[in-house]
Amino acid sequence: MNPSEKQKNSCDEEIIKELCLANGVSYEKIAQDGSTITSLEVFFSGYPRMVGLSLFPRLSQLIIVGQDINQIQGLGCCPLLRELWVVECQLSEISGLQNSLQLQKLYLYDNQISAIKNLELHVNLQVLWLNNNSITLIEGLDTLQKLKELNLADNSIEKIGHSLDPNVNLQNLNLSGNKISSFKELTLLAHLPNLTELGLNDPQSSPNPVCLLYNYATHILYHMPGLQRLDTYDVSSKQLKEAAKSTVMKKLMYYSMCVRTAQRKLEETQARLMEQKKTQLQLPEERIRTLSYALKNLEDELSEAQASSRKSASIWEDGLSLLIDDSGGCNDTAADISRDPMFEHKLLLTKVEAVRERLKLWGRKLEEIETWYEQDLSQATKRKKLMVHFLLMELETVGNICFEEGSFTDPWFRSCFHLVLSCFCAADYKAYGITGIKTHRIIRIHNRALKLRFKDKLHSLLAREESVLFSQNYKRSLEYLFYIADPERTIEKNETIHILEDGLKKTLGRESVVPLSDSLSVAERPRIEYTLCRASQGSSKQSSDIVPFRHGQIIISKVFLGHSFPIREGEPVVSGNYPNAHSVYRTVHTVYETKSSGGTYQSGCECNPRQSQWFVFDHELVLPEYIVDFEYITQDQGQPVYPNLSTDRGSFPSDDINLDKEVLNLEPMLKQPPKLLSLDETTLLKVARANVLSQITVLNLHGNSLNKLKEISCLRALRSLTISFNEFTRLDDISHMPHLEFVDASHNHLLTLNGLRGLGQLKELDLRWNKLAKTREETAVLRKHTPALLKLDTRHNPWHRPEMHRMTTLGHLLTLTHLDDVLVGEEEAAVSLQMAAGSRITQASLLAHSRTDSERPRSLSLLSAAQLLCQLSSTHWDLSRDPESGWTAKITALNLDGQRINKLTNLDKLVNLRWASFNDNNISKVEGLDNCLHLEELFLNNNCITKIDGLSKLLYLTKLSLNGNQLSCVEASVLERLHNLHFLSVENNSIGTMHGIHRARSLIELYIGKNHISTTRDIYHLKGLMNLIILDLYGNPLVEKLENYRIYIVFQLPSLKALDGIAVEATECENAKDVFGGRLTPDMVAEKLGHSNYSGIVDLTLQSCSIRMVDLVPTDLFQNLHSVNLEHNNLSSFSGLVYLPNIKTICLNHNHIESILPRQKAQAHLTNRQILYHKVNSSGYGQQCPSKSSREAVPADSLEPLMGSLEVLHLSHNGISNMANLQLSRLTNLKALFLEGNEISQVEGLEGLYQLRELVLDRNRIKVLKENTFISQAILLELHLAENRIRELSHLEHLVELRRLFLDMNKIQDMSELDKLEVLISLNELSVRGNPVARRSLHRPAVVLHLSKLQVLDGVTVTLEERTRAELLCTDSQCPGAPMPTMDINLPGLLPFVLRNTPIRRTSLSGGLQNFLGCDVILPCNLDGAQLHDMCKSPLIHIIVVVLIPDKKHKHGSVAHSGQSEITCRHIRRVGNSLLTAGLFPDRNTYPHQEQDSSRFKNGGAPKHPPME
Repeated sequence: MNPSEKQKNSCDEEIIKELCLANGVSYEKIAQDGSTITSLEVFFSGYPRMVGLSLFPRLSQLIIVGQDINQIQGLGCCPLLRELWVVECQLSEISGLQNSLQLQKLYLYDNQISAIKNLELHVNLQVLWLNNNSITLIEGLDTLQKLKELNLADNSIEKIGHSLDPNVNLQNLNLSGNKISSFKELTLLAHLPNLTELGLNDPQSSPNPVCLLYNYATHILYHMPGLQRLDTYDVSSKQLKEAAKSTVMKKLMYYSMCVRTAQRKLEETQARLMEQKKTQLQLPEERIRTLSYALKNLEDELSEAQASSRKSASIWEDGLSLLIDDSGGCNDTAADISRDPMFEHKLLLTKVEAVRERLKLWGRKLEEIETWYEQDLSQATKRKKLMVHFLLMELETVGNICFEEGSFTDPWFRSCFHLVLSCFCAADYKAYGITGIKTHRIIRIHNRALKLRFKDKLHSLLAREESVLFSQNYKRSLEYLFYIADPERTIEKNETIHILEDGLKKTLGRESVVPLSDSLSVAERPRIEYTLCRASQGSSKQSSDIVPFRHGQIIISKVFLGHSFPIREGEPVVSGNYPNAHSVYRTVHTVYETKSSGGTYQSGCECNPRQSQWFVFDHELVLPEYIVDFEYITQDQGQPVYPNLSTDRGSFPSDDINLDKEVLNLEPMLKQPPKLLSLDETTLLKVARANVLSQITVLNLHGNSLNKLKEISCLRALRSLTISFNEFTRLDDISHMPHLEFVDASHNHLLTLNGLRGLGQLKELDLRWNKLAKTREETAVLRKHTPALLKLDTRHNPWHRPEMHRMTTLGHLLTLTHLDDVLVGEEEAAVSLQMAAGSRITQASLLAHSRTDSERPRSLSLLSAAQLLCQLSSTHWDLSRDPESGWTAKITALNLDGQRINKLTNLDKLVNLRWASFNDNNISKVEGLDNCLHLEELFLNNNCITKIDGLSKLLYLTKLSLNGNQLSCVEASVLERLHNLHFLSVENNSIGTMHGIHRARSLIELYIGKNHISTTRDIYHLKGLMNLIILDLYGNPLVEKLENYRIYIVFQLPSLKALDGIAVEATECENAKDVFGGRLTPDMVAEKLGHSNYSGIVDLTLQSCSIRMVDLVPTDLFQNLHSVNLEHNNLSSFSGLVYLPNIKTICLNHNHIESILPRQKAQAHLTNRQILYHKVNSSGYGQQCPSKSSREAVPADSLEPLMGSLEVLHLSHNGISNMANLQLSRLTNLKALFLEGNEISQVEGLEGLYQLRELVLDRNRIKVLKENTFISQAILLELHLAENRIRELSHLEHLVELRRLFLDMNKIQDMSELDKLEVLISLNELSVRGNPVARRSLHRPAVVLHLSKLQVLDGVTVTLEERTRAELLCTDSQCPGAPMPTMDINLPGLLPFVLRNTPIRRTSLSGGLQNFLGCDVILPCNLDGAQLHDMCKSPLIHIIVVVLIPDKKHKHGSVAHSGQSEITCRHIRRVGNSLLTAGLFPDRNTYPHQEQDSSRFKNGGAPKHPPME
């Protein structure tokens, strides 16, 4: 043993002694006691190497803390070790554990370990602590499937990846203090089903960058619902999990709408480009049609000329020999030469070739237009895809990365725009003919993680700088520069997306620096060179453009250049060569600069000195902030005819059109034969130049106006048929022609090939320039009825899905050798056949495209569950062998998108299928799903489905998508059974009504855009969907047709949160209420009545509906409406009622009517809300209503009459104070007007009501009637003025036809006022009850006497006897018309009741006071009013009123009666105080005429004269 070994052994012995001492073990007895020790601990010092462990063979726990150990060793003799602590040491790697296979707990924190390795064999490991090391990558844990606790805190880990997926039993994971900055990485932890504790922001460690982002906790809780503790906090609450889920669901809905909006913009762009393309194609197509028509005629003529030329060849030779022999007749012979058939044949050939060349030219122009259309569409598609990427990135990062598209109103947009222009130098692009640049779009990037990283890096850098001046002026080193992208990497790996998400990395496949420039040409040079190279090789799709790099995209970054030095040429640009530099730069010289004799570069462009290229060493000092889409503008010369579809190309060169004319005018000029409008046997024989029909084998009907060929069926020998340039829409007549081999049906209007049959020998068919659209249907017809078809030309038809047209056609027509004038290759035919054969659901397709996951993955993705599962997880099946029995019952997800399936079959055994997707197929019917009772999501987009009647049994269905099909309606019988349906998307169909959708009462999201919804009535079908919060109607005719469409929908569906991809704002809800609140529309009528048969509505009653506006347009819908009752609403005018054509009765009681037409308010100080209100095109609004002053100045007769059919109008209880403002005189046919219960003080404005028969003005404030009040009411029959304040009854002389007059409860005091009623010569009923004149005097005799035709007074019939007494009274008093004697009634007691000295005669009369008194008590005539009142207080007394009439001996008597007084007696059945009430104040609540049934209002509306209140 050498000295060094002795020294080492001695040292080891000391270490072992120290180990024994630390654990209380005797070193001397270690040989005996060591085998019993199971645990050892060593702390802080005294154990620099792991020696002496062989002395403890049964060791199960070893704890070493704070030692200088740099490697694990000596554990080979401890096979029972289960727990190992080697912490706070100097370990640099994990090693020496290969024999400790029983290890369950391993603690190696606070070391210098840089990689996780050498743990593959420790399958029993349950706890692993590797925190506070230098680990950058999670790896080497695949075999540790029993691992439950893993601590990797305080390392340098940036990515999680799928490295932890095998550790399915992991329960506790700590990743705090690392560099994880992406939510995507955290999402991957959702694959750990048993994870309950997660640390990313532990209080003892620094937080990960991702913890500083918005919605961090929400994101974690949504993706890991089983988590119990997060960053030491208890998150086990169910409410927290539900709140997180609700937030994410809202995010998903929002971004789903945003993606749809992006797709919608692309469709709008495509539609715009298509319209421009159609416009540009009009002239070429017209020229092609003209030239093709001429070519057909020339070819026909040529074929005939060829036949005749053979016959005339010998004649031409004979003529030529004669010409040689006879020189004297040369002139005549020359003329003969010009008419020679051979010469004409050559002219025909020349003209035919010229026309064909012109056709080729215009064909190239068509191809050029198509190419530019495809390029523009491709650019729009790329922009859309990029925007969708941006939206998905926003969603996946929960808003921590967002993108803002700017406009010129944004200051940052203008700054960026001018920066691009200032960095563009036209001289750099001179070789390419580029003169300018056009900016299409600038997007601002908000990446919170990158901003925090940039800010932290900059602060830490400035903190390390010793120069205070540099730290204070660091902003001078901040620049905005263009990033120079690697074109190959950009194309292949979509580098732009990665840069915007993760920032610019040094590892870009080039130098370990970030290249930047302040010049657009320098930044673009790699892309330009790469694109030109690909174009020269023919690999670029844009090779037809002289500027293949026309469209570009540039990233503008904020850069901290710091200490920057010029590049030393010849040295690699690496940070090691520039130790104190943050960046280096060099000046870039363009090819247009020249080197002078002095060695300097000279250029005529002032931009060149500023063109530099920078290389930044630290990628964290580069922050991408803007992305710019631009296009280079080229000079006019050298441009294609169509430089860009998105710009105005102008017209075609006139030279081309002139050349066409010149070619068509070449000799020979053919005469146009007359067009055939119909066919008969004679015509056929003439056209075919045959004698009998059976000889016709070739028939040319080109260039006529035919649309039918019924006569052709008799041509059994026909082999060739030409019907081009006609008006055919179908080919039904071309059937059962066994010898037909050729058909030319080009340039027609064919919509379908259905009807074409029995053409077994047809070999060539030309269908160009028609209107065929359905590839599958048309090829199915040809496959069945043209089995020998070899050549088919279908170009220039509007095929649906044109990209699939060729392969679909070849897959159906297997005999084709040429399609669209292109030879069908063997490889192409095999591929198409394989595609056609793969159109069925087989066992192989089910195995390849199915999954067996039991739960829907929680992912921030807009994919369907079936798509997501097939994307995230691999197939469960072993495709190399047959599956086990019952395998179909295990399938839960099936994704068969784009498999060209024609029919849903072989799905009956998928009894546990929950998520299915069949997008982009050819399915025409929903079937085969009856056994898939657990189906939750079903996607059938882009198929050929016409009905959804195969879904009735899918009771658990929550999501259904049928976009891009052929649905015309949605069956209510199906939807009413889908009780759990929350999501329905039927966009891009042919749905014309939303009837039936109201049965899906659980709907939350409804997407029905791009259909045929055109009426507002359809919106009412959605009002019952109380849970609907997202609605998309974009692209329906209703959107363009309905004014104020958006706020109308918001008003009708107040629960909406988003409409057409845009969130509903609170201001929109307010505006909707202001504009549409209380608006009576046809839709509201239909909703209230339950039907939309407007023409059948005769009576309309809508009481108490808060209506404030009537908008029943078009009014023709309500032509049979005769009666309208809108009582108890909020109308201030008649509004749209004035335009109802046949309205007869209107009841508007209890509203706020001010005028027939609304008043025109001043427009000077309108608020925004009022302006919006006046934009509504409501009937009656917007009419010019004169102001008050103008109304006074304009006579009523000058106003235009309105509502000529209106006869009855009820306006009671409207608060009307001014009748003139109502403009009632315009209602010239009005017969009954009811204005009771208002505030009217003056009766006016009745000048034009010549037809008025009844006028009710009860319960107003009328005091006096003016002279011309009733000047126009000569035929008024009934007038009600009860309960007003009238004292005088003047100016009634115009009412010559008045029959009934009611003046109850006014203030008429004098009988002289009643005398004025004598002018009412036709009056037969009068009521003045409740007036003073009726209380204090016996007015009846006088009134009866003066009004000779009066039949009813105060509700009591005037009898002949009463009229006779009145006449007698007047005769006795010799004073006709004098007041009647006043009763002198005293009631001191009962004695005066009977006057003994006055003979009385008891009789029964119907007039006088006996009308009011009805008792058997005889009253003395000298009772005064007070006594009578006191007496009436007795509840039991019966009174007889005695009226004394003077006898003939009185000095005033003149009647030949006896001297006795005439006493009138009547019974009174009332008692007490009711006497006066019964006699003088009759019951005001009952009028005799009220009991009559009013026929004016048939719908049970207000009565003619409502009771007084």
